[in-house]
Amino acid sequence: MDEYKIKSIEEGLTKIEFPEFDKISSDAPVFYNPNMELNRDLSILAIQVFQKNEQREINICDLFGGSGIRGIRYKNEIDGVGTVCINDISETANFYERHNIKLNDLNDIEVFQHDASMFLRMKRGEFDVIDIDPFGTPSPFLDSAGYCARRNSLLCVTATDTSALCGTYKEPCIRKYNAKPYKSEYCHETGIRILAGFVALTLAKYGKYIEVKMSHSTEHYMRLYLYVKKGPKKTDERLKNIGYISHCKHCLHRQTSKGLASPIEDVCPVCGEKLIHAGPLWLGEIQNSEFIQNMIEETENKKINKEKEALKLLNSCLNEANAPATFYDVHKICKSMKISAPKLDLIFDEIEKNGHIAIKTHYNPLGIKSDASIKYIRHILFSLCESE
Repeated sequence: MDEYKIKSIEEGLTKIEFPEFDKISSDAPVFYNPNMELNRDLSILAIQVFQKNEQREINICDLFGGSGIRGIRYKNEIDGVGTVCINDISETANFYERHNIKLNDLNDIEVFQHDASMFLRMKRGEFDVIDIDPFGTPSPFLDSAGYCARRNSLLCVTATDTSALCGTYKEPCIRKYNAKPYKSEYCHETGIRILAGFVALTLAKYGKYIEVKMSHSTEHYMRLYLYVKKGPKKTDERLKNIGYISHCKHCLHRQTSKGLASPIEDVCPVCGEKLIHAGPLWLGEIQNSEFIQNMIEETENKKINKEKEALKLLNSCLNEANAPATFYDVHKICKSMKISAPKLDLIFDEIEKNGHIAIKTHYNPLGIKSDASIKYIRHILFSLCESE
């Protein structure tokens, strides 16, 4: 491995070394993405909360090891961790993973060189945490994750193919996630829900169901933290959270319909235009307030380089925990009405004054999550515009 120029970095309490590369891509000799540091920071918080909730030693699988940074940080920075298994099909990656384990003077980390899906099949029931953080889609590995995941475990899933999940490219989303996307102003939330729905349907084959503890869409990726539980009756019950979001691009009305094969309205009840449907997707909870609050409290116990960013995101997700699906983009509505956008604070005050909820969202700084109808939101925007 002497032909590479070596770069050294530190994250949290962990130091690693890996070959330098010009561009972040799967062609790098050993994959390391500095832009995912926040992802790794949040993962440490989430897994620590999971470990404390379970009150037992946990074994962790880092399915796509790369430089080893994720798995090594988990062992080095999370309390109550037993064995960490780092897998990567690349021999060069394996070399640097072992090198970085020694660099941090750690034990109980095992390195494997296997196809990701085959590795999970080989290790059925051995992990309390499975982290799937691939370059691209996690879709091909979720079936094996469903087979491998033990009862009362944590499944962490990253997807970087946001153009498919958000509906920029419809066919890849249908092919990979068995769902039709729609590129609306809330397409990143729709993408999160498509991903969660696909995981739920995939794990259901094994009599397992999910509870979404936290989710977020940040920059180029989406991330889910899912409790995996087991039982056919509960699995059947949880699948009632699968459904569709219907959107009217004419008046911007949206509505949800639960049920995988239930009848869906085709005509907008507000303006009479045709509705566009996205799904099947997850219509259940995608933020859990107790879990996220525990993550926030855990930041006091961890060295998180991206602490300010992490807390901002966590607090935003906490506020969204009890909000309805989708959100309104104020500027998009005002543009359709051909009026100037009023100040956001005034809009929030007016919505809440009349008994509706109004919550900011991490998906969009101009987004408002509310149980108010589009007709009422338009009325408020028009009234505020007239009074200015």
